[in-house]
Amino acid sequence: MIELRNEIPDKNNVKSPVLLLNQNYQPLNICTARRAISLMGLGKAEPIINSSRNIRSATASLPLPSVIRLYYMVKIPTTNRRLSRQALFFRDKFTCQYCSKKTRQLTIDHVIPRSKGGLHVWENVVSACADCNHKKAGLTLRESELKLKASPKSPSPNPYYIFQHRNIAEEWKPFIPWEA
Repeated sequence: MIELRNEIPDKNNVKSPVLLLNQNYQPLNICTARRAISLMGLGKAEPIINSSRNIRSATASLPLPSVIRLYYMVKIPTTNRRLSRQALFFRDKFTCQYCSKKTRQLTIDHVIPRSKGGLHVWENVVSACADCNHKKAGLTLRESELKLKASPKSPSPNPYYIFQHRNIAEEWKPFIPWEA
Protein backbone atom coordinates (compact mmCIF):
# COMPACT_ATOMS: atom_id res chain seq x y z
CA MET A 1 0.00 0.00 0.00
CA ILE A 2 1.32 3.47 -0.92
CA GLU A 3 1.63 5.92 1.93
CA LEU A 4 0.00 9.26 1.02
CA ARG A 5 1.46 11.37 3.81
CA ASN A 6 2.67 14.84 2.68
CA GLU A 7 1.21 14.31 -0.76
CA ILE A 8 -1.05 17.00 -2.08
CA PRO A 9 -3.21 15.95 -5.02
CA ASP A 10 -2.56 19.26 -6.75
CA LYS A 11 -1.79 19.39 -10.46
CA ASN A 12 -0.01 22.71 -9.86
CA ASN A 13 2.83 20.95 -8.01
CA VAL A 14 4.63 20.60 -11.34
CA LYS A 15 4.38 24.37 -11.80
CA SER A 16 5.99 25.12 -8.41
CA PRO A 17 9.11 27.31 -8.69
CA VAL A 18 12.48 25.61 -8.19
CA LEU A 19 15.81 27.39 -7.76
CA LEU A 20 18.34 26.13 -10.32
CA LEU A 21 22.00 26.39 -9.26
CA ASN A 22 25.15 26.12 -11.36
CA GLN A 23 27.72 23.43 -10.54
CA ASN A 24 29.44 25.91 -8.19
CA TYR A 25 26.14 26.66 -6.35
CA GLN A 26 25.74 30.02 -8.09
CA PRO A 27 22.04 30.84 -8.75
CA LEU A 28 21.21 30.45 -12.44
CA ASN A 29 17.48 30.55 -12.87
CA ILE A 30 14.06 29.75 -11.50
CA CYS A 31 12.40 26.88 -13.32
CA THR A 32 9.27 24.81 -12.77
CA ALA A 33 9.25 21.58 -10.78
CA ARG A 34 8.43 19.76 -14.02
CA ARG A 35 11.66 21.06 -15.61
CA ALA A 36 13.65 20.29 -12.45
CA ILE A 37 12.38 16.69 -12.34
CA SER A 38 13.19 16.34 -16.04
CA LEU A 39 16.77 17.58 -15.48
CA MET A 40 17.20 15.16 -12.57
CA GLY A 41 15.71 12.28 -14.58
CA LEU A 42 18.15 12.97 -17.43
CA GLY A 43 21.05 12.86 -14.97
CA LYS A 44 21.89 16.54 -15.47
CA ALA A 45 21.03 17.78 -11.97
CA GLU A 46 20.75 16.67 -8.36
CA PRO A 47 18.31 17.78 -5.67
CA ILE A 48 19.84 19.95 -2.94
CA ILE A 49 16.69 20.76 -0.95
CA ASN A 50 13.32 19.07 -1.30
CA SER A 51 10.07 20.67 -0.21
CA SER A 52 7.74 18.92 2.22
CA ARG A 53 5.43 17.97 -0.65
CA ASN A 54 5.62 14.99 -2.97
CA ILE A 55 4.70 14.60 -6.58
CA ARG A 56 3.07 11.40 -7.79
CA SER A 57 2.91 9.56 -11.05
CA ALA A 58 1.10 6.32 -11.81
CA THR A 59 4.06 4.27 -10.61
CA ALA A 60 6.13 6.46 -8.28
CA SER A 61 6.09 9.16 -5.66
CA LEU A 62 8.99 11.64 -5.59
CA PRO A 63 9.82 14.48 -3.22
CA LEU A 64 9.09 17.82 -4.88
CA PRO A 65 12.43 19.65 -5.31
CA SER A 66 12.87 23.22 -4.10
CA VAL A 67 16.56 23.69 -5.02
CA ILE A 68 18.53 21.67 -7.59
CA ARG A 69 22.15 21.87 -8.78
CA LEU A 70 23.49 21.12 -12.25
CA TYR A 71 26.34 18.59 -12.54
CA TYR A 72 28.12 20.87 -15.04
CA MET A 73 28.99 24.56 -15.36
CA VAL A 74 26.87 26.90 -17.45
CA LYS A 75 28.42 30.18 -18.53
CA ILE A 76 26.27 33.11 -17.44
CA PRO A 77 26.00 35.66 -20.26
CA THR A 78 27.21 39.16 -19.38
CA THR A 79 25.89 40.84 -22.50
CA ASN A 80 23.13 43.42 -22.44
CA ARG A 81 19.66 42.13 -21.89
CA ARG A 82 17.23 41.82 -24.78
CA LEU A 83 14.32 44.26 -24.63
CA SER A 84 11.12 42.48 -23.64
CA ARG A 85 7.94 43.44 -21.78
CA GLN A 86 8.98 41.57 -18.65
CA ALA A 87 12.53 42.97 -18.65
CA LEU A 88 11.18 46.51 -19.16
CA PHE A 89 8.71 46.16 -16.28
CA PHE A 90 11.49 44.80 -14.05
CA ARG A 91 13.73 47.75 -14.97
CA ASP A 92 10.95 50.21 -14.11
CA LYS A 93 10.01 48.26 -10.94
CA PHE A 94 6.44 47.68 -12.17
CA THR A 95 5.81 51.43 -11.83
CA CYS A 96 4.28 53.86 -14.33
CA GLN A 97 7.05 56.27 -15.31
CA TYR A 98 4.59 59.16 -15.66
CA CYS A 99 2.39 58.99 -12.53
CA SER A 100 4.45 56.59 -10.31
CA LYS A 101 1.50 54.22 -9.91
CA LYS A 102 2.63 50.69 -8.98
CA THR A 103 0.65 48.09 -10.88
CA ARG A 104 1.05 44.78 -12.68
CA GLN A 105 -1.26 46.05 -15.47
CA LEU A 106 1.32 48.05 -17.42
CA THR A 107 1.80 48.93 -21.06
CA ILE A 108 4.86 49.86 -23.08
CA ASP A 109 5.08 53.50 -24.10
CA HIS A 110 7.54 54.91 -26.63
CA VAL A 111 8.83 58.29 -25.37
CA ILE A 112 9.31 59.41 -28.97
CA PRO A 113 6.34 57.72 -30.68
CA ARG A 114 7.16 55.21 -33.39
CA SER A 115 4.87 57.17 -35.70
CA LYS A 116 7.32 60.08 -35.31
CA GLY A 117 10.47 58.06 -35.92
CA GLY A 118 11.05 56.70 -32.40
CA LEU A 119 12.82 53.37 -32.13
CA HIS A 120 11.92 50.32 -30.06
CA VAL A 121 15.08 50.47 -27.91
CA TRP A 122 15.75 50.63 -24.16
CA GLU A 123 16.44 54.37 -24.28
CA ASN A 124 13.03 55.11 -25.86
CA VAL A 125 10.60 52.86 -23.96
CA VAL A 126 9.08 53.14 -20.50
CA SER A 127 6.41 51.36 -18.48
CA ALA A 128 3.12 53.26 -18.39
CA CYS A 129 -0.26 52.60 -16.83
CA ALA A 130 -3.16 52.44 -19.28
CA ASP A 131 -4.44 55.91 -18.29
CA CYS A 132 -1.10 57.66 -18.87
CA ASN A 133 -0.45 55.76 -22.10
CA HIS A 134 -3.90 56.78 -23.33
CA LYS A 135 -3.25 60.45 -22.39
CA LYS A 136 0.10 60.46 -24.18
CA ALA A 137 -1.11 58.42 -27.19
CA GLY A 138 1.01 59.31 -30.26
CA LEU A 139 2.26 62.61 -28.83
CA THR A 140 5.72 63.65 -27.73
CA LEU A 141 6.35 64.53 -24.08
CA ARG A 142 6.16 68.24 -24.86
CA GLU A 143 2.88 67.87 -26.76
CA SER A 144 1.27 65.71 -24.07
CA GLU A 145 2.60 67.80 -21.16
CA LEU A 146 3.50 64.61 -19.29
CA LYS A 147 6.79 64.37 -17.40
CA LEU A 148 8.96 61.29 -17.00
CA LYS A 149 9.94 60.32 -13.43
CA ALA A 150 13.26 58.94 -14.71
CA SER A 151 15.07 58.97 -18.04
CA PRO A 152 14.93 55.58 -19.75
CA LYS A 153 18.25 53.81 -20.13
CA SER A 154 19.53 50.39 -20.96
CA PRO A 155 19.84 48.26 -17.80
CA SER A 156 23.31 47.25 -16.73
CA PRO A 157 24.10 43.61 -17.41
CA ASN A 158 23.03 41.76 -14.28
CA PRO A 159 22.72 37.99 -14.45
CA TYR A 160 20.60 38.02 -11.29
CA TYR A 161 17.79 40.23 -12.58
CA ILE A 162 15.38 37.28 -12.40
CA PHE A 163 15.50 37.49 -8.60
CA GLN A 164 14.45 41.15 -8.46
CA HIS A 165 10.90 41.91 -7.35
CA ARG A 166 10.22 38.28 -6.39
CA ASN A 167 9.19 36.66 -3.17
CA ILE A 168 12.20 34.49 -2.38
CA ALA A 169 11.42 31.16 -0.69
CA GLU A 170 12.99 30.81 2.76
CA GLU A 171 14.97 27.69 1.77
CA TRP A 172 16.52 29.59 -1.18
CA LYS A 173 18.07 32.35 0.95
CA PRO A 174 21.35 30.52 1.74
CA PHE A 175 21.99 30.41 -2.02
CA ILE A 176 20.96 34.03 -2.66
CA PRO A 177 22.96 35.92 0.02
CA TRP A 178 21.93 39.42 -1.08
CA GLU A 179 18.30 38.46 -0.28
CA ALA A 180 19.01 36.96 3.17
